[in-house]
Amino acid sequence: MAKVKGAVVVDMDTCKGCNLCVVACPTQTLALHRNVNGKGYHYSYMENPDACIGCSNCALVCPDSCITVYKAKIA
Repeated sequence: MAKVKGAVVVDMDTCKGCNLCVVACPTQTLALHRNVNGKGYHYSYMENPDACIGCSNCALVCPDSCITVYKAKIA
């Protein structure tokens, strides 16, 4: 069975740092960055990218639709 590797892309300018994606992530891939975006919010980013399984929970709970999840099968 092939493993699935995920990658999360966050629109840093749109993210308002609500933290919902961080809480929804079952593998603790996401965190809020200590830097802020142009609006003064701590935006979400992949703190632990190797842990991402591409489940898309983060994108589903994002109220501003600023998260895109990509999946790739690893042989």
